[in-house]
Amino acid sequence: MKVAFTASARPEAQDALRRLRHLYGESGEAEADIIVALGGDGHMLDTLRRRLKDKKPVYGMHRGTIGFLMNEYREEGLLDRLQSAEPVRIRALAARCETAGGVIEKRAFNEVSLLRQSAQTAKLRILVDGAERMPELLCDGVMVATPAGSTAYNLSAHGPILPINARLLALTPVSPFRPRRWRGALLPHRAQVRIEVLEPERRPVSAAADNLETRDVLAVDIREDAQSTLTLLFDPGHALDERVLREQFSD
Repeated sequence: MKVAFTASARPEAQDALRRLRHLYGESGEAEADIIVALGGDGHMLDTLRRRLKDKKPVYGMHRGTIGFLMNEYREEGLLDRLQSAEPVRIRALAARCETAGGVIEKRAFNEVSLLRQSAQTAKLRILVDGAERMPELLCDGVMVATPAGSTAYNLSAHGPILPINARLLALTPVSPFRPRRWRGALLPHRAQVRIEVLEPERRPVSAAADNLETRDVLAVDIREDAQSTLTLLFDPGHALDERVLREQFSD
């Protein structure tokens, strides 16, 4: 088994990188069978984006702030852990962001979110599969979240937790002002969501694909991208589906 290591810039991640390279050696990413990512969830998302072309599986170890997508960090027995790791397949979202300067395309594994860019409330229009579902939403923002991302920003915004194998997407508002009682929607995974920005000059909005931001968007088209399916590896008993299930029973 050939392994390549990657790490965030945090000191503890860089220290782990040096130690693991000394213990296990390293193949280049091009030759590796598995990529081991050291850091937090932000670094894991960056690592996944780099795997969109070669589709190599990624095994994360927590050396960062939040580690929901990571395994526990231990230096001993790494190769045995990789051999027994359980795979979880995740699908990315494709975001097509329209701006005054052109179109920008991004991929997200947790969520695509639109957020107000100033003190002014965002005013948005939502279409699903070409049909207008909400002519006007005043809010701080709105997001489309995957099952893998449903326990991240989506949960903080009081969105639903989705089982990891659910063929669903969560459409969740952030601090909705009008309609005040709207709590979002569950959509089929094949749904095509379009969110248009109303009054963009007065109420500018940015779009974020996970941690990649595009400013001053006019509209964003969001869909699941089946071609961007990747594999995460987890220690037995600590796979992502078990973590998502446990989250539904936490206080």
